[in-house]
Amino acid sequence: MDVKHEPARRGSYAVGDERRTRILDTAVAHFAQLGFRGTSLARIAKDAGLTQGGLLHHFRTKEALLVSVLEASDENDVEQFFAEECATVAEWFHRLVDLAAHNADRPERTRMFNALVGESGDPEHPAHAFFTRRYRTLTADAAQSLHRGVDSGELRADTDCPAEARQLLAVMDGLQLQWVLDQSVDMPGQLHAYLDRLYRALSTAGTPLPDAARPRR
Repeated sequence: MDVKHEPARRGSYAVGDERRTRILDTAVAHFAQLGFRGTSLARIAKDAGLTQGGLLHHFRTKEALLVSVLEASDENDVEQFFAEECATVAEWFHRLVDLAAHNADRPERTRMFNALVGESGDPEHPAHAFFTRRYRTLTADAAQSLHRGVDSGELRADTDCPAEARQLLAVMDGLQLQWVLDQSVDMPGQLHAYLDRLYRALSTAGTPLPDAARPRR
């Protein structure tokens, strides 16, 4: 291999990564406003400053682009908020509040999520499998976090972890939907109030949710 070509190749990779990121960011805005069916690859390409052929070089179909947008968003959230295992349920609750605050700071992505999760109830929708898998995984992970609290003695032994996990996710999504419709809703504040009541009900000590050990934002 001629090593003299390596800087040029690295530069081409960087350009490709920048274009891919630009496409994903543009697609978020389009999916948020128009949903999947109303979104056009040609318009995404134009708004991203590319030809449709240039877009198709990175994403062969609109379905592939949609799934890539959703997967990238979830991966970023996990890396930012849940890369490290929480030591307590209280700490995990605070990270959920941090995530809600983060969602309030990125309205296009949050609108996109709500638009697409509603559409994906149709089994033929290209995001149906993604959201089905996502909620199955989120419910299992949330139940596991609660189980660890039971095992450590932080939560009551009779806690129904799967049921509480589903209800918690339902509250988070419900608050997010209300926020999308009316951004005067204090999504992180309302979630914190709910989690405080839940912690009082489930903790063995019956105490309020302790303050966060350190801010994450």
